[in-house]
Amino acid sequence: MNIDNDRGQVGIGTLIVFIAMVLVAAIAAGVLINTAGLLQTQAEATGEESTEQVADRLQIQSATGNVDSSVTPTEINYFNLTVTKSPGAGDIQLNETSYQIVTDGAVETGILNSSEVTIANVTSATNDNVITERSDRYNIKFDLNQSSTNITGQGLVGGESVSVTLTTAPGASTVTELRVPDSLVSRSAVSL
Repeated sequence: MNIDNDRGQVGIGTLIVFIAMVLVAAIAAGVLINTAGLLQTQAEATGEESTEQVADRLQIQSATGNVDSSVTPTEINYFNLTVTKSPGAGDIQLNETSYQIVTDGAVETGILNSSEVTIANVTSATNDNVITERSDRYNIKFDLNQSSTNITGQGLVGGESVSVTLTTAPGASTVTELRVPDSLVSRSAVSL
């Protein structure tokens, strides 16, 4: 009879160990599920930010320059960029977009809502400097030397080139190289 009592005690001990293992496994599963949920949330946020950095770009439709023939040599005193948003881009706030202009003699950076840059609505349902639709067009005018707070301090002469980088708030950049025609004589405006 002594043997039967020992077996009962071993069975209860095994049951206690089994219950303890189930509890440990349940706690571990809870921790894993919690961690997986946190990682999923972080991955979604990172994915959205990465997509914005790639997709939320400006697309330059055209570039023109105004010829100032009152100075010698004749020069471009301001240029215009007509922009829209790239395919797949979200809303783009132009007032939060930065620019960098690199010419042969100067490098200038700033924000598009500064005094030397003018933003004008070309085709948009609203006039709030936010590109919401692909059909929205805005004209950005860069004044090179006509104001007291000018961009480069000098106009662009024939044959000169300028590199313009527009970077939206999420960090997506658009770089364009503009080249002034060799001759500006007898012209009031030129395509760059």
